[in-house]
Amino acid sequence: MQLTLQITIPGVPRSEALEARIREDAAKLEQFHPRISSCRVTVDETEKHHRLGRQFRVHVEARAPGHVDAVSTLHHHEDVYVAVRDAFDSVRRQLEEAVREARGDVKQHPGR
Repeated sequence: MQLTLQITIPGVPRSEALEARIREDAAKLEQFHPRISSCRVTVDETEKHHRLGRQFRVHVEARAPGHVDAVSTLHHHEDVYVAVRDAFDSVRRQLEEAVREARGDVKQHPGR
């Protein structure tokens, strides 16, 4: 299935390298869940902190048929590429867990 990717980068200078990294990481998500239909990525810069400097915030949301939604929490970091990596890692783990549950690989505990 073709992945629909939406990238929003408000308030951050446009960077072809950053967009290429996001596209690459989004394409890799299809390895973990083959039926991803859409992926939305938002990258913005938080207010500059006098001690911490620039901080980037990344949010990734991936959807697949069957109500599988994988949403990263907001990942903050001073390096935008690290924040992107962490956000995609979070979504990847959620997708892997959804696939394991669908296959029945997750141990079910008996009800009490």
